[in-house]
Amino acid sequence: MATINYFIQSESNLAGIYVRLRDGRNIDAKAKTRFAISPANWSQTKGQPKNLRDEASKELFNELVKLKSDLLNHFNRSVGKQTIDTLWLKDFITPPVQVGAIPTKLIEYFDYYALHKKNAIGTSTYKRNNVYKRLVERFETDAKKEYFIKDVNADFKLNFELYCQKEGYAPNTIARSIKFIKTICYHARNNGIETHFQLNSIAAKLQKVDKIYLTVAEIAKIEKKLFDVDYLQNAKEWLIISCETGQRVSDFMRFKKENIRYQGKVPLIEFTQVKTGKKMAIPLSKKVMSILKKHKGDFPRQISDQRYNEYIKKVCELAGLKEKVKGSKLDIETKRKESGMFPKYELVTSHIGRRSFATNNYGRIPTSLLINVTGHATESMFLEYIGKTVTEKAIQLAEYF
Repeated sequence: MATINYFIQSESNLAGIYVRLRDGRNIDAKAKTRFAISPANWSQTKGQPKNLRDEASKELFNELVKLKSDLLNHFNRSVGKQTIDTLWLKDFITPPVQVGAIPTKLIEYFDYYALHKKNAIGTSTYKRNNVYKRLVERFETDAKKEYFIKDVNADFKLNFELYCQKEGYAPNTIARSIKFIKTICYHARNNGIETHFQLNSIAAKLQKVDKIYLTVAEIAKIEKKLFDVDYLQNAKEWLIISCETGQRVSDFMRFKKENIRYQGKVPLIEFTQVKTGKKMAIPLSKKVMSILKKHKGDFPRQISDQRYNEYIKKVCELAGLKEKVKGSKLDIETKRKESGMFPKYELVTSHIGRRSFATNNYGRIPTSLLINVTGHATESMFLEYIGKTVTEKAIQLAEYF
């Protein structure tokens, strides 16, 4: 059975990581990977980074695990069909490509990434790809320099951060941009494009922000408010549906009565999440069914995301959600987010229903069931998502003692 191990051969500050594949006495091939690490952070006995709690080390570890899995699959496909030796291994790690076939410039690779990932990423991610691309283009124009994939290193990150700060971008916007640029570079590296040895160690940590959600009492105020204007009543009903189902606007705004089926007496809405591609089946509450009854079993009139965002702010304002709270909103003139104290209705967006569902039901419904509804990948991601503060969680926990 083939065995695959990693090791380093140098004591220099950054040592290249080698991979060795052996199978019996006939196959013993080794080659240098595209990864490097400080010897002080490497365990020769385990053949992996030492401190997996460190974000960069954990990321490197995951990359090595993926490479090992891909190499083993490639080996199994090649047995009996190709000569398996060091050259075979080197060609796997750095596939020979035609010059110019894959872009090596950072800006050009954004388009290549979008083209090759178009069936695997959602519409929102595709849009973000273009947003980040335009940001990097402005950065290059300001720097009077054209960057290649291999130029993305610690200096690139520093200069990019300084530019974004000068332009007034929020810290989390900068961090998300850097994370996406790293994703682009990782994709390029997997396609044989050279990347800088510092790529894995580039960190972009998101800052904690105030998460705005509607409390149970606030939702009740919205429910009681009646609107003479049709478009506001329509938006209000969608907002209630959002708070009751916990779905993204890209999903709940596509709900139709044809998606409803009954499991016994329980009404379920079945759909596929746009962002994740996950097939969902969630129960519809009495509040939702009451809204559907008004529309002869159908959902309210569909509206665009932009109009929905606009209308629910007005709905919340007229419902009396005017208490000033800490948050951030887009400045129309600067086109940048600004932080401060604002009337709550001004901070309401299409995402608030989903966050309100998760937050208000946390501790009331088992977390595993809530995650199944929201579609979060892990419990830690769900807990990071909800809007309750540490103090609020502690008070809620005290109710069980």
